[in-house]
Amino acid sequence: MLETIEIETAPNPRFSVVWLHGLGADGGDFEPVVPELVRRAWPALRFVFPHAPKRAVTLNGGMEMRAWYDITGPRLEDRQDAAGIQASIHQVSALLDRETARGVPPERQFLIGFSQGAAIALSTLVRRTRLLAGVVALSGYLPLADQARSEASEISRQIPVFIGHGSLDPMVAMALGASSRDWLTHQRYSVEWHSYLMAHAVCADEIADLGNFLQHRFAAAASAHA
Repeated sequence: MLETIEIETAPNPRFSVVWLHGLGADGGDFEPVVPELVRRAWPALRFVFPHAPKRAVTLNGGMEMRAWYDITGPRLEDRQDAAGIQASIHQVSALLDRETARGVPPERQFLIGFSQGAAIALSTLVRRTRLLAGVVALSGYLPLADQARSEASEISRQIPVFIGHGSLDPMVAMALGASSRDWLTHQRYSVEWHSYLMAHAVCADEIADLGNFLQHRFAAAASAHA
C-alpha cells in the first residue's frame, strides 16, 4: 500500500478524496489547498494524499524522483510507460478499496489528480468497475487512449468528470488536455471542462470551480440516500 498523508475535516468522514500529486512532488504538495477548498457547510471529509513511488525518470536524465510512471521524452504521447501506468492504477485502486473498508462507500469517494497524477486519475476512471462520486483531472491528460478504448467499462461512464487546464501550460499543453476531454465525451462520459489563464499550476478560480463541482456531488449523494 502506498504511504499517505491524511487530513480529516471532522470526525467520522462521510466522503473521501484521494488526491494524486504531479511528477517530482509528494503527497504534501496539495495539503495547503484543503483550507482554501473546503466550505463550512460541507460534510466531514477525509483527504488522502499518497506519495508516488520513487523511480528513474528518463526525461530527467534517469534521475530518481517520485513519479507515477516513467516519461521517456518531451512528447507525452510517445513511448508511453504502459507497465508503470498500470501499476499505479492498481495502487490507486487499492487506496480506494481501503476507503471502502473504512466505511466510505465507492459512490462517496472522489479521485483527484494534478499533472501526472491527473493522468493516473483518468486512467483509473476509464477502467473503473465500481462507481465513484467523481474524478478530477487538473492540468493532465489521458495516456494510452487507444488501449483505454478497449478497456473502458460501462459503469465508469456514470462517473462525473471535472477537467481543468491552463491555457499557458508549457508542460502539458492545453490541446492535449482538450483532446482527452474530447475522447471522453466521444466515449459518452459526462465531462465538465474549465480553462484558465495560467501555466502549469492551479489558481483560485479553479479551486472555486472545483469546490462547486464537489458541492454538487455532495448534494447528489444526499438526494440519492434521502
